[in-house]
Amino acid sequence: MKKIHEFNDIIRKLRKDLFGKGPERIHTLFIDNMVVSTLYGNLTPTEKFIARTPEGKEMVHRARTSMIQAVYAKEPPEGLEQLVDAKFLHLFSDFKIDDDIAVSVFLFDRPID
Repeated sequence: MKKIHEFNDIIRKLRKDLFGKGPERIHTLFIDNMVVSTLYGNLTPTEKFIARTPEGKEMVHRARTSMIQAVYAKEPPEGLEQLVDAKFLHLFSDFKIDDDIAVSVFLFDRPID
């Protein structure tokens, strides 16, 4: 339970630093060599405003998925690999703008205890 809490703190801090707001609530599960996190309440007031049009919604979606994947591809957040004692391989993520819910699947090189 402590490991999940610490994992959520790392995710929250990175997203807050990157987008100016971290998720209000995170639900995380460790499954074999994956960590699956559902993040609720992510959008800033500015993003909500931009997302009122289809073009704006697409822009926010792209920023919240492609941008975060690029950040993790470059280098995982500090402390992430040490916490789970495994090498980070890839982040898969998607975002449902209308419901302000994101899902991130973190793939590691071995099962997480």
